Amino acid sequence: MAQATQRPKVMSLTDAAAERVRQIIARSEQPVLGLRVGVKNGGCAGMEYTMEWASEKKPFDEVIEEKGVKVLIDPKAILFLLGTEMDFQTSALKSGFTFNNPNQTSACGCGESVQLKAAAATA
Repeated sequence: MAQATQRPKVMSLTDAAAERVRQIIARSEQPVLGLRVGVKNGGCAGMEYTMEWASEKKPFDEVIEEKGVKVLIDPKAILFLLGTEMDFQTSALKSGFTFNNPNQTSACGCGESVQLKAAAATA
């Protein structure tokens, strides 16, 4: 009998990303279930990451609960986000969420859009 292969986790969060999400949710005036993450076509490199607050789970959302944070992944984005680590970084000039994505093949010069390939199937 063949053993089922586990796919990698769609996304993980660094401690800094989880802490920042928790801080923002704590200040929200509206009820927030978690953070919805996805990708969309756009930008000069072809795709952009999307993030919005989720008040409810949509059908087929992939739900990740990690470090006290709930992240809902848009089902159309799963193959583009497999193995991605979300971080929150602060520098002298800017702060924001960043994505360390093994499926990213390039990015535009301004850093607003990326080129992604779907994750390869594992045997």
